[in-house]
Amino acid sequence: MYEAKTKPTKAGVAAFLGAIADPERRRDCRALSALMKRVTGCSPRMWGTSIVGFDKYHYKYASGHEGDSCVVGYSPRKGDISIYLVPGYETAPVKALLAKLGKHKTGKGCLYVRRLADVDLAVLEQLVARSVAEIRRRYPPRGD
Repeated sequence: MYEAKTKPTKAGVAAFLGAIADPERRRDCRALSALMKRVTGCSPRMWGTSIVGFDKYHYKYASGHEGDSCVVGYSPRKGDISIYLVPGYETAPVKALLAKLGKHKTGKGCLYVRRLADVDLAVLEQLVARSVAEIRRRYPPRGD
């Protein structure tokens, strides 16, 4: 049976962020934490060794594969900050927001930004809020 590598840990988010060598990257990550906490209403926690995640949901695919993941999160990677959002960049409303966001790249379920100064934070917050709402719509809390 498959077991996810990225799970919530007891590692401290403050220590993880404090260990980021670049002061601008550290400030950006702290600002992302504040934004995501505001949107989700949840405190951050480490998922694996390098993802700061907020809230969690349980998914189960038709294939039978299931697990838990953070609703939204980010990771300060070597080049860019990876922001984990629900896939759906092809929809018109999201395309319109991305057009106003600023300098970024996208992947299947990631938004990549080099630094927050390159993007419009109000637009980023809207993207995060849309993603959180969609995950919560698709995967309502189980009550456990």
